[in-house]
Amino acid sequence: MKFSVFQLSRRGGRALNEDRMGYCYTREAALFVLADGMGGHPDGEIAAQIALQVVSVQFQQKAKPTLDDPRAFLEDALLQAHRQILRYASAKGMMDTPRTTLVAAVLQAGHVCWIHCGDSRLYWVRDGQQVERTRDHSYSEMRKVSGLVTQSNRNVLFTCLGSPSKPIYDVSDFRRLEQGDQLLLCSDGLWSSVPNPEILQSMRGRPVAQFVPMLVDTALRRAGDASDNVTALALEWETPNSFEPSSISTQEIADEGFESTIQMGPLEACEDELDDEAIERSIAEINAAIRRSAERHKAKS
Repeated sequence: MKFSVFQLSRRGGRALNEDRMGYCYTREAALFVLADGMGGHPDGEIAAQIALQVVSVQFQQKAKPTLDDPRAFLEDALLQAHRQILRYASAKGMMDTPRTTLVAAVLQAGHVCWIHCGDSRLYWVRDGQQVERTRDHSYSEMRKVSGLVTQSNRNVLFTCLGSPSKPIYDVSDFRRLEQGDQLLLCSDGLWSSVPNPEILQSMRGRPVAQFVPMLVDTALRRAGDASDNVTALALEWETPNSFEPSSISTQEIADEGFESTIQMGPLEACEDELDDEAIERSIAEINAAIRRSAERHKAKS
């Protein structure tokens, strides 16, 4: 298995960078994942880090060296990441949970499948043309599909990892790649400032190590001082040029080998010491607090 890969993240105009991204691979399978911790809720960067770590650990445990069912793996890993974020919030006694988007892709046997929750995107490009793009779980995207675009709720997500309700997600079919196909995973800090046609044009005929910095720099420049975090992770499948600096060949990895760029720092209160019943009690407490706050606000108005 051979591919070129490049990743880049910039803080932009925000106090913190709450985006996280990375990739890992065995001899015969690879995982690429990106998460965007959500502002307006506490510890967004921790939610994103938990999501990456959980998915990466699951991949390391189950890819021996391939996954039995990549689609099932992605669904299970996403839901486990969601529950680990809830465990973190419950152990901390938090009345508002950390939240994050997630997009992840698995490459195996010359095929790809992906999963996403929220508005971090995956683009699949072939010869400069878009093969596929994930559809954001936002009210804006819903209205575009239905032809009822309005300004209200235009950037509001209706699902994410870490919310008290079970996340809504989409998982793709397992589809064959062709040599030179490009995949781009990115946070909304990129695509909100760079339109789709310009993203495709920037990717056309350029190696990943060239177009990723180009897109990130363009997004930061367009957004100016108000820029969101901007993060991109891209790969090209079966890059012909073996001397490309960003090229990776997995043939030298042992059958049980594993390589990763995802940092596995300690995250307190993220173990399994909290059972499902404790998590559900915490969720009920959070929802009750939200209802009480809404009732007080209604009474004042």
